[in-house]
Amino acid sequence: MFDSISQTIPADPDELPRARRLGLYRRVMDGTIYDFLPYAFSEERNGAGEYVPLRARRPSVRYGLCRIVVEDSVALLFSAGHFPQVVCDDPAVATLLADIMRETRLNTVMIEAAMRGAVGSVAVLMRVLKGRLFYSVLDSRYLTPEWRADAPDTLSCVTERYKVRGESLIARGYGDIDPRATYWFQRAWDPESEIWFRPKPVLAPDLPDEVDVLRTVRHGLSFVPIAWIRNLPGGDEIDGACTFRAAIETSIEIDYQLSQVGRGLKYASDPTLLIKEPAMPDGPVVKGAGNALVVSEKGDARLLEIGGTAAGAVIDYVRTLRELALESVHGNRANADRLSAAQSGRALELMNQGLIWLADNLRISYGEGGLLVLLRMALKARQRFPISVRGETMPPCEPDIRLTLRWPRWYPLSADDRLKDAQATATLIRAGQISRATALGGIAGDQAIADIDAELERIDSEKQDHA
Repeated sequence: MFDSISQTIPADPDELPRARRLGLYRRVMDGTIYDFLPYAFSEERNGAGEYVPLRARRPSVRYGLCRIVVEDSVALLFSAGHFPQVVCDDPAVATLLADIMRETRLNTVMIEAAMRGAVGSVAVLMRVLKGRLFYSVLDSRYLTPEWRADAPDTLSCVTERYKVRGESLIARGYGDIDPRATYWFQRAWDPESEIWFRPKPVLAPDLPDEVDVLRTVRHGLSFVPIAWIRNLPGGDEIDGACTFRAAIETSIEIDYQLSQVGRGLKYASDPTLLIKEPAMPDGPVVKGAGNALVVSEKGDARLLEIGGTAAGAVIDYVRTLRELALESVHGNRANADRLSAAQSGRALELMNQGLIWLADNLRISYGEGGLLVLLRMALKARQRFPISVRGETMPPCEPDIRLTLRWPRWYPLSADDRLKDAQATATLIRAGQISRATALGGIAGDQAIADIDAELERIDSEKQDHA
């Protein structure tokens, strides 16, 4: 079904197969995959009186299962209660990076990146404007990355190229543009510059690429200021695996089955009237409790009603499909109706184990492969330019300093869980099996402790005051 619907979406002959695949996945997640189907679900006949098959109709009910899986996994990844803490050997650097994340709203940027990157990949661009850092998310559909031959994990160039209408270019301030023509928009990032090219007409492919010197910017960072993030393992060297690819066909089946149920309920509220001759009433037939039909002895009139067992069977079928789809993509299959009381954090983890496995894999892609890369870019940029953070000039830092991420617990602990955890930690400290610093580091994320050494000093000071 997905392949049949995809064939109704116009394909650009100049578009790369990778770009079309990402575009189709994006439509599935946004719910616009059905926009090019010619008929509404209620249209059973076309203008010529021919029957319209279901595959040519737009479903009237759209469940959006794929987007739900993406939103649930991203919520466990970068929501306010799950955003990681940067750990560094130098507490001053850790505090500085925390200030950078707050000022640049990197939390919001990473949420958007994880949402867009669910189709396979995403790119995050860093810019330094007037001494301040800015991060923005780029759609990787029209981006082509290139890596260095001697360092396959380092970008050597990223090129953006897509078609755009002439009137859009005129609105952006371009001159000498035909508003009715279609142009290629192109720009590229290399270790020294952000290169803009003059729009080139699609009908003139032999024209050479002309650099737009007015818009080209030389940043001089000595590295490409883009973090290329592959979503999940299992893709190719450019794109990772799509988060929800295994559930697309089942999601489409759910939409059509629910639309059929809605169609049956609408029919049940207004069934077809059958009149048996010879007793045809004069004039138009008006159905309703206040309009009686008078028939002869041999005539008959009845409503062609349907039973409700089919609707119940379809609902059970849809529920089974949903379970299978969520299981295939490691989504959240928990049912809130079955929770009779508050559960502990560990119980919630076991209940949502599949979703946690998915989010755990995404932590690697968007944490070590995204967030830390962006922070190291900021440290490298400080070697080239003065950067202001929270109104103060950022001190120069070693860009290769060791950085790690401390992720919070998947679910908050209950009061009983916290008590047992504290008792176990105190027992280990008294037995001499762990230090106070290690024990404090284990609960630093839950208690929002940024500097462990400073916290230990405050604890000792309070003990002396009490003594």
